[in-house]
Amino acid sequence: MNNNDIIRRLRYAFDYNDAKMVEIFAHAGFKVSKEQINDWLKKEDDLEYQDIVDIQLAIFLNGFIIEKRGKKEGEQPKPEKSLTNNTILRKLKIALNLKDDDILAILKLADFQFGKHELSALFRKPDQDQYRPCKDQILRNFLQGLQLKYRPEKKSPSAIEKM
Repeated sequence: MNNNDIIRRLRYAFDYNDAKMVEIFAHAGFKVSKEQINDWLKKEDDLEYQDIVDIQLAIFLNGFIIEKRGKKEGEQPKPEKSLTNNTILRKLKIALNLKDDDILAILKLADFQFGKHELSALFRKPDQDQYRPCKDQILRNFLQGLQLKYRPEKKSPSAIEKM
């Protein structure tokens, strides 16, 4: 997955407006304009589209952790210059205070079956034998599950009338 898709999906799942996005970046000590955020959110065929690079996404994810969990005391984590899907998944797990069962339930919302042992392999260090890289499909389904969990579709008027 590309970084722009990830930030787009997170923004949608949590229903963040431009001001909230600027605030999340500010939590991690990074100043960004609403215009820059809008350029990151544009479709790739738009002339004003800009790629969000790994370090910028890492800054956003660090700010997202602070937004959801609060700022920890002491030195703040440095943003990674290079991100993997495993790192992105780990940061989202931390931000949302998720346990393995929570992640599996979110994946299940997106109709993606995944085992507990497979999941634990994603959070291991890369030099361990049991380590497994997180494929785009896993991250994509996790983000889809987040959207289904945190921003479920509103009920249609006809469904409300039947209640």
